[in-house]
Amino acid sequence: MTSSSRFMPQIHRRTLLAGAGSAALAALAGRARAQDAVSGELVVLNWIGGSEAEMMKTIQAGFLKKYPNVRIREVNITGQGDMRGGIRTALLGGEVVDVLINTWPAFRKELSDAGMLRPIDDQWKSFGWDKLISKSWKDLGSIDGAAYGLTYTFGDRSGIWYKKEHLAKAGITAPPKTWDEFLSTFSKLTKAGYSAPVAIPGKYWAHAEWFENLLLRTAGVETAAKLAAHEIPWTDPAVKTALSKYAEMLSAGCCGATNTMLANDWDGEADQIFQANAKNYLLIGMWMNNRAKNDYKLVEGTDYDLFQFPSLGMGHDDTSSVDAKEFLVTSNGANPKAADAFLDYWTRAEAANLLVKNGYASPSSQVDSALYGAAQKTATAAVASSKLQFVLGDLLPGDLVDEYRVQLQKFLQDPSEANIDTVLGAIETKAQGSY
Repeated sequence: MTSSSRFMPQIHRRTLLAGAGSAALAALAGRARAQDAVSGELVVLNWIGGSEAEMMKTIQAGFLKKYPNVRIREVNITGQGDMRGGIRTALLGGEVVDVLINTWPAFRKELSDAGMLRPIDDQWKSFGWDKLISKSWKDLGSIDGAAYGLTYTFGDRSGIWYKKEHLAKAGITAPPKTWDEFLSTFSKLTKAGYSAPVAIPGKYWAHAEWFENLLLRTAGVETAAKLAAHEIPWTDPAVKTALSKYAEMLSAGCCGATNTMLANDWDGEADQIFQANAKNYLLIGMWMNNRAKNDYKLVEGTDYDLFQFPSLGMGHDDTSSVDAKEFLVTSNGANPKAADAFLDYWTRAEAANLLVKNGYASPSSQVDSALYGAAQKTATAAVASSKLQFVLGDLLPGDLVDEYRVQLQKFLQDPSEANIDTVLGAIETKAQGSY
């Protein structure tokens, strides 16, 4: 072998390495050019507040770092209760946005029917979202087979939050697993000095959470879906059974004075548990985890936790109520390229892991599940093992959902059997003109 031939493999290797380095640099340069091509103002319609809004700002900052030629302008919708009315007012008033946050499947359909949304099937292919987000989430965000919503977080709505020291003080060694065990804890908690075991936020909408979970546990997801579509009437015996179970909880001394229930929204009732130490149980979505961590400075799994809705033994204990927040892109938005990039960013590891660190779940396959805390692990495991149904109120037409919540407030004031019939009859009357 000549001296020149001895060095040929090394030269060849160096050439390959140089080629590989050039390819990597070219790929990086390509991505940089793609990011530079996304520019201009991105208008986001946002109705989320509190510590959740701060989390949104953090993730938006990560997006802007990746896309430095984009600037975000938020159109903030403020108010209390169901925010669909405020969103309608803004859009119908001429506000042009690129992206909006949605949590109501019925509202997505309403906006789509009005021609206000752009489908995102092409983006699922070009961005490779099918490798990051499961088909089940794509299907849940679709209308008549066309994808519109990209889910960025989801939540267990069948989890009951509690403070661990409260149960210990009352001599309750473990969270109740059955309905009868749950009711039996009320007297123990009351004797321990708490004003009301169950916090019912009855001011706007959160008082409906108990009815909706009881409907699932007594009648199953099929019945709940039929009720949402008005394929069965609100006066159906299955619906009455669920509301009667709610009345059973009220009669067992769960909740204190009705006027107190009707005076507070979910955050005020959360304060009663986690700050005032006056109440004990709260049935609410996974945003409670964010509030507990960031507003109350509590340690997940040590200071507080959640347990799944107690079983009723009626054949439907393998059910859970869920919600999801999704991004929708508008058909008239001025910056569709930036809107698509924004949605894509939320599917990736950086945004997904920031969500988890703030107490939320991400549907992205790139999420680091080791970051989930104790409560979130319980919730995600329950969702994975349950028959799922979206929150009933989010599936109802806007005019019907208002009547539904008002009538449940009247039920709280009088949970008698006669008034249950009156309440369900009133909802049914409204439903007949809403579909």
